[in-house]
Amino acid sequence: MENEFDVTKMSSRGQVVIPQELREKMHLREGSKFAVVGMQDTIILKKLEPPKWEDFDKAISNLRKFGKEKGITEKDVGKAVRNARKSG
Repeated sequence: MENEFDVTKMSSRGQVVIPQELREKMHLREGSKFAVVGMQDTIILKKLEPPKWEDFDKAISNLRKFGKEKGITEKDVGKAVRNARKSG
């Protein structure tokens, strides 16, 4: 997607309209969520999307590989969970 530039303004209630062309290109719908970052005179909106199942599978696979490389067993994990629950 190429970069877009447009001008918008804020309402008295602090609402900002995202131009329709950008909403369509980025598949934004009512209820879309954003992370908002402000720094000096710049505000950045980052569209938030739920992670895909493939991403969970990849993360779990990486964690299992890490555990295996470090010699961590299911018993070790259970013990760590019990200890954390006791201290929390």
